[in-house]
Amino acid sequence: MADKKIKVTLCKSLIGTKQSHRATVRGLGLRRLNSCATLEDTPAVRGMINKVAYLVKCEG
Repeated sequence: MADKKIKVTLCKSLIGTKQSHRATVRGLGLRRLNSCATLEDTPAVRGMINKVAYLVKCEG
């Protein structure tokens, strides 16, 4: 399971979102619109993606 990866892309602007959601997106390694990050598939990362699911698109 540790070798599984998820590609996450920031699809929606962070303007007007909660501060904690902005921090979560930053924690995922996403900076600006359409930026991508490839992350380990762990429960912690899944939880972060789930929290900001309306802002990001994930594949893999």
